[in-house]
Amino acid sequence: MNTGEDIQGLRKIMDFTRLISLFMLSIHFYLCCYQAFAAWNFTAGITDRIIENISRTGLFTGLWRAKLASLLMLVVSLIGVKGKKEEKIEVRSIVAYLLTGMLLYFIAALVFYLNAGSQLIAICYIGLTSVGYLLILTGGGQLSRLIRDKLNKDIFNEENETFPQEERLLENEYSINLPAKYRLRKQVRESFINVINPFRGLLIAGTPGAGKSYFVIRHIINQHIKKGFSMFLYDFKFDDLSRLAYNKLLKYAKNYAISPKFYVINFDELDRSHRCNPLHPEAMEDITDATEASRTIMMGLNRDWIKKQGDFFVESPINFLTACIWYLRRYENGRYCTLPHVIELMQSDYEPLFAVLETQEEIKVLMNPFISAYRQEAMAQLEGQIASAKIGLARLASPQLYYVLSGNDFTLDVNNPNEPKIICVGNNPQKLQVYGAVLSLYISTMIKLVNRKGQLKSSLVFDEFPTIYFNNMDSLIATARSNKVSTALAVQDFSQLKKDYGAEQAEVITGIVGNVISGQVTGSTAKTLSENFGKISQQKDSMSINSSDTSITKATQLDYAIPASKIATLSSGEFVGVVADNPEQKIKLKMFQCEIQNDHKAIATEEKAYRDIPIVRNVSSEDVEENYKRIKQEVYDLLKAECAKLGLDSNKDASNAKAKKDDGKGEQMAISF
Repeated sequence: MNTGEDIQGLRKIMDFTRLISLFMLSIHFYLCCYQAFAAWNFTAGITDRIIENISRTGLFTGLWRAKLASLLMLVVSLIGVKGKKEEKIEVRSIVAYLLTGMLLYFIAALVFYLNAGSQLIAICYIGLTSVGYLLILTGGGQLSRLIRDKLNKDIFNEENETFPQEERLLENEYSINLPAKYRLRKQVRESFINVINPFRGLLIAGTPGAGKSYFVIRHIINQHIKKGFSMFLYDFKFDDLSRLAYNKLLKYAKNYAISPKFYVINFDELDRSHRCNPLHPEAMEDITDATEASRTIMMGLNRDWIKKQGDFFVESPINFLTACIWYLRRYENGRYCTLPHVIELMQSDYEPLFAVLETQEEIKVLMNPFISAYRQEAMAQLEGQIASAKIGLARLASPQLYYVLSGNDFTLDVNNPNEPKIICVGNNPQKLQVYGAVLSLYISTMIKLVNRKGQLKSSLVFDEFPTIYFNNMDSLIATARSNKVSTALAVQDFSQLKKDYGAEQAEVITGIVGNVISGQVTGSTAKTLSENFGKISQQKDSMSINSSDTSITKATQLDYAIPASKIATLSSGEFVGVVADNPEQKIKLKMFQCEIQNDHKAIATEEKAYRDIPIVRNVSSEDVEENYKRIKQEVYDLLKAECAKLGLDSNKDASNAKAKKDDGKGEQMAISF
């Protein structure tokens, strides 16, 4: 019983046992070193008789029996000792005390073999044995003060936050499978990130250098081309990913029923770029397609307008651009329906432009506010409505852009069963504002053609997705699953998406995807991911130390499986996330925290053997300049011809037309070119 009387009684028993041990060791010294004691006059007759009677028991025969008996009684006395616990006491010091003490305690017998006097031998023997005894006593005492049940030394709680992950390789004809390794307690185990349903959307997050492209996107490109996907690839740092896609197509071309053609859009190297018209007439069936195209262009040029949609001075330039696009779409069955022609048409004077646009019935309602403001001479309002569109599009008026945008080398129906394609569009980080708007138009047009029934399976990969603008990405992810369109969006941080797309649309995009793979991210993104991953049962220990004992409490509680702090400190190649499954292919362990495994040497060797993207055609600066001037001339001729049909005077200049209008001498507008 742990009562005061019992503790006091136990202490007396231990003290008495230790006293017996000392008594036996003292008698042993007296008998073994009797000559020295006699020389020191430490002997007496009565003492000799008592000790002689005790020695007849046989316990003190020889050197070892008495010492072993004394040591045994010392050990018994130490068993019941309960010293005050100390955290600083370590097992190594206890072992050192005990081993040294035992060595001295038993090796002391060797002094009897020394060629020395009896007194010196007695002093050495008693001294060594006593020191050994005291060391054993000290070590044994510290042993009782040692905290046997120490708390977990995992100060970062890494072992406690590990959890089982999917170790099976689950493949199908659409899946993306990433080999990985993860930690479960103290073991490192092999696993797989099985994105078995990429049609439910894949969001890849990570700060620069986290390994999004090297560890994830390159696997998507490799495995989807290997499995016969058509592909659209937005390559932010052209041509890192495009070169990979081209060489993978060369390797796996035999896996396709109809070998896909490889196309590249690149505004910097015109020799290696195909030409494509994103406003191709066949891609615009009605005026709503023109509206969507104009909204994509204007939002791409003015990213702050995304948060101001619906404002008068935001919607007005969009409507004006829509009218220009749709007019060219209807004019001679879309003969001049290209973005360069639209830009040049918009830069024309108001009088001829309004007169010509008003001839198209479908856009009269769009042009009415502009024509009304012009006729009422509200020029300040008119400039506010139109100038923002003209200024923004004027940034695109470069010969290089005109050259690429005015050709028709291919169409954007990537997953056409009769003509599958792999299209790579390249951006330039140094010309992001200009190129981003044009590439956004390509992507918007492409998605309308791709997201249809009865097409091939296709993979859309967007590296650095926030650098482009697509208005209905959430609708694409929501509806593309049934049309077998896989969408992979790479972002650096959710806050980056909010900045460029607005909080509401960014929240919808990040919330609608079924598969999330995230490298190192910080701040609110890490916190959001941690909350989405949920909690697991973790063990929590606590210790209480008093003068005689320790008390350890062990409990379990739910805590975040992957805390935000851990997501913020991931190394390159380490990823966390969650995957979606199918009804016929269930995944019980959807969450993961692992390190994706790449064979770096094999990849480096493979990349050395890659072929460069081939030259499409040799383009000279004269060709580009000639195309630029031709487009300007075609728009000039179009306006001149249409004004002539209207019976308008095209020989008078704008000042004469304005004077004529001011003087009221004529009802028709004078047209000048």
